[in-house]
Amino acid sequence: MTALELAQQLRNRFGGLLGEPLEFRGEVSLELSDPDCIAEVGRVARDELGFDLLLDITSVDNFDQPPRWLIVYHLYSLRHRQFLRLKTRVSEEKSELPTVTTVWPAADWHEREIYDMMGVRFRGHPDLRRILMWEGYPYHPLRKDFPLGGLPSDVPGVAFTEPAPLEGGPFVTLPGAPDAIAREPRARPVQKES
Repeated sequence: MTALELAQQLRNRFGGLLGEPLEFRGEVSLELSDPDCIAEVGRVARDELGFDLLLDITSVDNFDQPPRWLIVYHLYSLRHRQFLRLKTRVSEEKSELPTVTTVWPAADWHEREIYDMMGVRFRGHPDLRRILMWEGYPYHPLRKDFPLGGLPSDVPGVAFTEPAPLEGGPFVTLPGAPDAIAREPRARPVQKES
């Protein structure tokens, strides 16, 4: 079976909750209109259609276009050797959807990362806490409204409490450098202010 046929079967099962399957460059996506049904749709995709592997969950911040977040589930069927994307949108006001850790245990870390970096919560997650930033950090760094230079933090005992400089700083590559080694920030010494 092709991914398009499998997506159509899933759509037939859930009717108006899933939009038309979209195929682009051989990849098929389905958009779920109600994010509260993601675990139920995922369970049917796994149990009845064979999408037994959750490869990734990603999030997109649409910033000033409501609903703000697009959550994308990348699935794979070992039996059919097909990929499928499930997408759903979450508003900034709600910023929560059910966990899929009960369907695919591998979702644990992916959901924690999305919570940590974007601030989207996963209802029913067994251990929803930060995975990259420290506990108590008040911001979500991958949001589009988070400044590139960072934000100061008043958390005592943390190494970086001032925003990182951007222009000429150690994390900015040099455009037009002759080769990759010269462009690499770690290859340059940090310039001290005089």
